[in-house]
Amino acid sequence: MAKKQYKAAVVGAGFIGPVHVEALRRAGAEVIGVADATEELARRAANSMGVPRAYKNYGALLADPAVDSVHIASPNHLHFDHASRALEAGKHVVCEKPLAMTSKESAKLVALAKKSTQVAAVNYNLRFYPLCLEARQRVRSGKLGKIFSVTGSYVQDWLLYPTDFNWRVLAAEGGELRAISDIGTHWLDLVGFISGLKIESVFADLMTVHPVRKRPLGEVQTYSGKGKQKKVKMQNVKITTEDYGAVLLRFKGGQKGALTVSQTTAGRKNCLRYEMAGEKSALAWNSEVPNEAWIGHRDAPNEVLLRDPSLLSPEAGKFASYPGGHNEGFADTFKQSYRALYSYIGSSRKKKPLFATFEDGHRELLVCEAIAKSHKTGKWVNVKS
Repeated sequence: MAKKQYKAAVVGAGFIGPVHVEALRRAGAEVIGVADATEELARRAANSMGVPRAYKNYGALLADPAVDSVHIASPNHLHFDHASRALEAGKHVVCEKPLAMTSKESAKLVALAKKSTQVAAVNYNLRFYPLCLEARQRVRSGKLGKIFSVTGSYVQDWLLYPTDFNWRVLAAEGGELRAISDIGTHWLDLVGFISGLKIESVFADLMTVHPVRKRPLGEVQTYSGKGKQKKVKMQNVKITTEDYGAVLLRFKGGQKGALTVSQTTAGRKNCLRYEMAGEKSALAWNSEVPNEAWIGHRDAPNEVLLRDPSLLSPEAGKFASYPGGHNEGFADTFKQSYRALYSYIGSSRKKKPLFATFEDGHRELLVCEAIAKSHKTGKWVNVKS
């Protein structure tokens, strides 16, 4: 019997929505519609991406019986409403991070997902870099031994200047935390996924580099080239969300960690790095060089492992589509994530999935709230369970 081809619809057609559309098609799903803030924006997006249906609003998308799954790529403050309504409408859900604006909201989504027969996922796609899956397998097989510490960073430069502006910098639309929530949670989810470690408490120091930013009186796309933006009138806007953050971590079991996050580091376009120090060996990876992993030894030559399915464990190799030397990157992580997700939808669902669930998304919000409290109080704060 042929596998079912699932029909998906995407809400939100800004930077990340089209990435979902492309990846869904590559993963074998059919994208049948798109919704956006207005029907005109949806129509424009549908035409540009070759999607057959442009819904007049989100309600119309949910009312379409042909839609099996909804991919939520709308602004953060809409995630709770969009995700809860999709589950209530009987749709499978893939939600961009953060899952909600507060852990109170995300807890409600977890409860709603548990009552539902639908699959509910958070789009922590970085799990699906093949070498990250390989790192996870190496930890689980004991090749690193007991992990002592995990350090790393996630740094970018797209908000370096006070004239850089996006809805994400506004607490009302993106949430109280920004750099930590927007990119830091990708790092936190990834290292937890690989290491199996759970964060017990945090100590954080955050900084708003630009307390005032200049907001253009017009539409500006995320990651649009600086030379491509037209000169527009600006207005000053006070900013309370952080551009930079340093966080010390304590894991259950006694291991330690440290994370640096920045969206104002010149020259770093989208650079996630981690290094895990174990009793047998160490392992490091950099998202800007995603097809190489460094493996460190005390009494033997260090190694550089290339992404090559023939060199990876079977568990990681099945998520590498091309032979060694044929590089895979950011867009491929979405494809592999959706391959895993839609295979899981059609399975018995007895095993814990590789993709992040609503429970994982809820846990990241609890960590974020502990980080925010730690920064305000200047103290170590336990992460609520």
